[in-house]
Amino acid sequence: MTPARRAATPSQATTPRQATPSRQGKAPTKRDRIAAELRRMISEGELPRGSRIQQDVLAAMFDTSITPVREALRLLEAEGVLVGEPHKGVRVADADFEQVKTVYLMRRLLEPYAMQRAARRLSPRDIDLAERLAEEMEQAAAEGDRARLNATNYRFHFLFYANCGNEGLTNEIEQLWQKFPWDVLQVVGDRAEETSNEHRSMLAAARLGDGAALAKATEWHLGRSFLALARHLTGQRIADPFDVDND
Repeated sequence: MTPARRAATPSQATTPRQATPSRQGKAPTKRDRIAAELRRMISEGELPRGSRIQQDVLAAMFDTSITPVREALRLLEAEGVLVGEPHKGVRVADADFEQVKTVYLMRRLLEPYAMQRAARRLSPRDIDLAERLAEEMEQAAAEGDRARLNATNYRFHFLFYANCGNEGLTNEIEQLWQKFPWDVLQVVGDRAEETSNEHRSMLAAARLGDGAALAKATEWHLGRSFLALARHLTGQRIADPFDVDND
C-alpha cells in the first residue's frame, strides 16, 4: 500500500459526513452523529492514537453546543475508544492488546455463526454485490486508499451479517467492530493479498450455500487478521488465543 494521507485533527476537518439512521430506524441524535464521526476518523487514521480531542473544536465542527459533544465523548470513553485524563482532557486511546484480544475472541464466537445463518438467506443478487465489493477492496488496496478499503470492508462483511436473520446479533457484531482498531490493522502491509484470498474463499462458500464452509472461512479470516495485528502490537508471534489451551 502507498502511505495514507496526512492525519487530520478536528480543527482541520471539513463538514462531517451525514450519519445514517440506526438499524432500528431511529434518526441519530447529535450525540450519535458526533460519536459516529469520531469513530470513523479514528478507524481511518485521521485522528491518530494519542491525539487530543478539543471539545470547542468539535462543537464548531458540528455547529452545536458543547453538551452533545460532552455526551459523545463520555459514550466513547465508556467504549474504550477515548481516554479521559485529569487536567489533560480527552485523547484517543492507544490500542491495548488485552482489550483487542478480548474483542477478537468475541468476534470469533459471533461472526462465523452469523455467517452460517446468512448462507441460508442470501440471494444471488446479494452474492453478486459481495463479489463487486471484494473487487472494490482489491482496487482500494492496490491504490493505497485506506479510507475506501475500510468502508468497503465494512459493507462486505455486513452484507452477510445483516442477512443472518437476527437483528440483535447483527447489532452485537457491529458494536464489536466499533471497538476493533482498524486503523492499526491497516498498517500491517503484508496482508493485502492474503485478505483478498480469504474474502474469495468466503464468497465461494456463499455461492455454494455451504454455511459450514462459510463459517470455517470466516474463522480462518478472523484468526489470520488477529495474529498479524497481534504481532504488530506486541512485536512477537503469539499462539491463537481462541484455542482453549492458549492464554
